[in-house]
Amino acid sequence: MTRSARRTRRTLQVAGVSVATLLAVSACASSDDSSAKPDSSGSAAPKLSGTVTVFAAASLKESFTTLGRTFEKKYPGTKVTFSFGGSDSLAASITGGAPADVFASASPKTMKIVTDAKDAAGTPVTFVRNQLEIATLPGNPDKIASLKDLTRSGLKVVLCDKEVPCGAAAQKALDASGLKLTPVSYEQDVKSALTKVELKEADASVVYRTDVNAAGDKVEGVEFPESAQAINDYPIVLLKDAPHADTAKAFIELVRSAAGRQVLTGAGFLEP
Repeated sequence: MTRSARRTRRTLQVAGVSVATLLAVSACASSDDSSAKPDSSGSAAPKLSGTVTVFAAASLKESFTTLGRTFEKKYPGTKVTFSFGGSDSLAASITGGAPADVFASASPKTMKIVTDAKDAAGTPVTFVRNQLEIATLPGNPDKIASLKDLTRSGLKVVLCDKEVPCGAAAQKALDASGLKLTPVSYEQDVKSALTKVELKEADASVVYRTDVNAAGDKVEGVEFPESAQAINDYPIVLLKDAPHADTAKAFIELVRSAAGRQVLTGAGFLEP
């Protein structure tokens, strides 16, 4: 089977999983009324309300947007707002005083920026992992089949900045294979790196598998074995002084629940 055929089959499989997952999660949400569930003392649990502000890695955009809608349906009167971007930039914003309730990072290193500044209200927990893939132009016209192929003369390759988790992981994979690569540009987050390929401003980019899946037929994905040496853990944590801490905790619980895991693994994320 050709790579293109495998890609088409995987896209259809992911689409099927996504539809099934959304139906399952929606059913779960409609059958669970937070205002009627008793706590351990037998009293009715307090109804959740307020806006939860979530700072999350750019690669989580599609999955978290879906989970945000599910959360709002499950808990009427709540709202989830997101700020997606490079994990290092988000961490700097949090330590700089930007108001947020939850931080979901694409690496323990960027999460440590927040915990070292004592801006976390608890211990971060890994909820998913992610693996790299090469994104090429549709049909893979340059016949890229390996990480080494990206070093070919004349090939325009884009990477994430080395301070961003996807860039650090790409550099780790290159180092593991003994390869040196000079990209035409370094991008501030994984979505920006992928967009360069989608707009045909680059021939290829090293991004997350989940982003290749989300792009559909705008790009083609090429797996490479060195990616197994650079898998990123994604931690999530409640932030200090969250104005609606109970609501923020409930969102984190949804992300870590079986229903949340279905959405995330359906997008291509790996189990923690």
